[in-house]
Amino acid sequence: MPQVVLVVDDSMLIRHTVCRFLEDRGFGVESATNGVEALEMLKSFVPDVIITDLQMPKMDGHQLIEVLKSHPETASIPIVVLAGKLQPVDAKTAPYAGHVIYKDIDIEAQLQRMLEIILPQPSAGAES
Repeated sequence: MPQVVLVVDDSMLIRHTVCRFLEDRGFGVESATNGVEALEMLKSFVPDVIITDLQMPKMDGHQLIEVLKSHPETASIPIVVLAGKLQPVDAKTAPYAGHVIYKDIDIEAQLQRMLEIILPQPSAGAES
């Protein structure tokens, strides 16, 4: 069964880019447009990683992370923050972000590094 990632971002372009990148590497991917939608989705599944934007309508990433870390069911899920270059990760959020990806730099290279750190894949066996 593939590992599942929840991508939470109000930008359709960023969501599409991140989801496509992960799907191309064999991950199951679910997506939400804000923290409220993400929390609703988490009632039906537990992802291996959550990748979230910080600035979103309804419930931003800071609030989402606070809720996730306050519930035992979701507290141990690794969190990756998607941030704009001018959008620093504050001291309150930083301890919970296992990795930060900046949207305005080569996002795919950053995603690849994040995967290697947070979700290391077992090496594929020899081809027969």
